[in-house]
Amino acid sequence: MIVSFIQRAIMQGIPLLYGSTGEIITEKGGHLNLGIPGIMYVGAISGVIGAFLYEQNAETLNPILVILIPLLSSMLGSLIMGLIYCVLTVTLHSNQNVTGLAMTTFGVGFGNFFGGSLIKLTNSDTPSIALVETSRCFKTPLPFADKLGAVGELFFSYSFLAYAAIIIAILVTVFFNKTRAGLHLRAIGENPATADAAGINVNRYKYASTCIGSIIAGLGGLYYVMDYADGIWSNNGFGDRGWLAIALVIFAVWRPNFSIIGSILFGGLLIAYNYIPNLSFEQVELIKMTPYVVTILVLIIISMRQKKENQPPASLGLSYFREER
Repeated sequence: MIVSFIQRAIMQGIPLLYGSTGEIITEKGGHLNLGIPGIMYVGAISGVIGAFLYEQNAETLNPILVILIPLLSSMLGSLIMGLIYCVLTVTLHSNQNVTGLAMTTFGVGFGNFFGGSLIKLTNSDTPSIALVETSRCFKTPLPFADKLGAVGELFFSYSFLAYAAIIIAILVTVFFNKTRAGLHLRAIGENPATADAAGINVNRYKYASTCIGSIIAGLGGLYYVMDYADGIWSNNGFGDRGWLAIALVIFAVWRPNFSIIGSILFGGLLIAYNYIPNLSFEQVELIKMTPYVVTILVLIIISMRQKKENQPPASLGLSYFREER
């Protein structure tokens, strides 16, 4: 039961890790993207559309294309959402909070519209789409996992997207701490006017960080559908995982490597009620609240301690007007 709990916690946490890593990249550039839930939703439905069209039109399924088409479709859909957000907030200086919330509303509506359309095309008796073959390819574990017993189940029984999420989080941490471009991005998040005066192209970095962050977040939506949900898409089935990913950013104090542990913790808290017998409905709902409660506690603690390294970027959420430099 312990092995099963840890496995499910990790699988629950991977979408949160993708979303939080993408949001951290965006926030390090000074932009608060509350559109992450919508971007993850669009990333998921874009991958579903690509997989659905390929499964329906291909006589024989190529394992490489089965993975590549949904992957590229998801990345493209997420990139477009990131570009829309950048045009509105970086170029047109729209309010970032309002724009992000609008992007989330749009993303969920976009996903539900096209998801519902695909469900009608399948003439399914249930309001869902099952992409079994695509999911089987995405869920393929490492070949030696079943030979290592409990160790194999705990560490080597996940899909390539799960390991990719951890690798991306580590690489992003190295990027922030060890590269010149990472230093430039952090400088922009702290004081874009000073960075601009030093010759750094502020808008270019903001566009790049937001778009790359959106692509990474979108992969979290794709992972949820193709791996965790076994290739089954149902409208509004993604839940509040996008908001949990944003909460995880605060919990991890804007450090992607901390998000790895935080995502597993959040994933465990999300499913803990399944492993506690004889719980009432009210108790189940209280347990589901715990990730948000933990995030609030962390926010209070870092606000009280006032350590610079644990604070958000100084210009987070503020539009940069070069004319006012």
